[in-house]
Amino acid sequence: MHSTILLPAAILVAWSLVMLLWTVVTRMPALQKSGIDLAKAPPGGRGEALNGVLPDNVMWKSHNYSHLMEQPTLFYAAVAILALAGAGEGLNTQLAWDYVVLRIVHSLWQATVNKIPVRFVLFSLSTLCLVALAVNAVRATL
Repeated sequence: MHSTILLPAAILVAWSLVMLLWTVVTRMPALQKSGIDLAKAPPGGRGEALNGVLPDNVMWKSHNYSHLMEQPTLFYAAVAILALAGAGEGLNTQLAWDYVVLRIVHSLWQATVNKIPVRFVLFSLSTLCLVALAVNAVRATL
């Protein structure tokens, strides 16, 4: 089965891994600079425990990576449903690309500038794309 809607989903998967790498590349030197030794960290420690410990601009990458594990899961489901239902072309592919581009821009903004009003607009626009994809997924399966 070939469906053009699968490519934007694959790109968002790859982008999520880029954000993970960016998180590690910025966090490890910040940990060293702050004198935190991971070998001595208490069992069960989580990344969010570093909020307020590491600089905010370091943590923004991690926050965004977490965001990419949240709402985009609905995007992947909608894309899979549309592809399997034979509705993964045309407008749905365009909506998927719009969603992915907006999420990448959102990531770059959050990871570097992180001014909330712009971030909120980017998130809201991507959510509108996701809503349209979800509605179309329901319609395609009726």
